Amino acid sequence: MLLRLLREIVAAMPRTRIVTATDDHLHAVCRTRLGFRDDLEFRWCPSEGVAHVTSTSRVGLFDFGVNRRRVERVRRQLEEINSGRR
Repeated sequence: MLLRLLREIVAAMPRTRIVTATDDHLHAVCRTRLGFRDDLEFRWCPSEGVAHVTSTSRVGLFDFGVNRRRVERVRRQLEEINSGRR
């Protein structure tokens, strides 16, 4: 269920393409406004009841907080869905 919701949220993100989607893993490539590609991944861990997430830039040492903001947007949208505000 969680990965299905994550897939819907990620699919609606601008400049984002889902590369892989399975029952326990979601991998998407996001393009920044400047054209750089970032990887966004979620891995569902049923034994822990959590989804582990990474959002990383492919190039450079600093992303100016783009990846953190991207993950926080996804987290907020999940919270809105869970609280019934969406």
